[in-house]
Amino acid sequence: MFEELKNINTRPRPYEFYTAEALWTGEHLSKQMLAYHLNEELDLASRKHSFIDKSVEWMTNRFSISKNTKIADFGCGPGLYTTPLAERGADVTGIDFSENSIRYAKELAARKELDINYVVQSYLEYETVKKFDLITMIMCDFCALSPAQRKKMLKKFHALLGPEGSVLLDVYLLNAFKQREEAAIYEYNLLSGFWSPDNYYGFLNTFKYEKEKVVLDKYTIVEASQTKTIYNWLQYFSLESLKNEFRENGFRIDECYSDVAGAPFSPDSGEFAIVAHKIG
Repeated sequence: MFEELKNINTRPRPYEFYTAEALWTGEHLSKQMLAYHLNEELDLASRKHSFIDKSVEWMTNRFSISKNTKIADFGCGPGLYTTPLAERGADVTGIDFSENSIRYAKELAARKELDINYVVQSYLEYETVKKFDLITMIMCDFCALSPAQRKKMLKKFHALLGPEGSVLLDVYLLNAFKQREEAAIYEYNLLSGFWSPDNYYGFLNTFKYEKEKVVLDKYTIVEASQTKTIYNWLQYFSLESLKNEFRENGFRIDECYSDVAGAPFSPDSGEFAIVAHKIG
């Protein structure tokens, strides 16, 4: 028992383990995540629909979205952005490895008689010969990736983006990192049954990595028949560190905002959004 508790409370090396897929592909967890996406009262898996409406309106104006605009949404979830963008006539592709989310998105598109190309796949592995005018990655998905994965992602964006195309994504700002605190929580049925349909005991260990500006929420779920661990990594950026990372991978960041609805950039915000273009 002592060794088990020791392992539960052990701090791994940054990005030593990667389990993001378990959140989106397991039957129970993927249903839970879909419910979070669709819950209008929560800003967790997705932002509230009122914000999404405002965001899509800003994107439509900023990128002159029309029937000729080719858009790829990486981590599209249940189509909360792809659907209204397609309603504006855009040629939209959504990529996500949650079958439940894509199934919902396809059903929504069918009801609205929209022609949206949905791909059930890890966006790290997505390939196509198609070139896009706009690539989006929203809800700070970029922050969940390791440095090596982010490099791979930016290389993919570079290959898929048309000559005049734009990348729009949002990330967590260092200001939010400073507000995070290390903690250890133990609770019966942690998050009210989110982690399993069966009874369980849940441990949440939050670790901060000051040098890397990374936070890990490590969930250990102990059931009668098994113990599983989920690692939720989040990278935090300054505007300068993100600019450097994009520059090293062939992009320049031309615009920054406080969110993907075009609010003016503020260093006091918890996150920020950027518009980037290929160098050269």
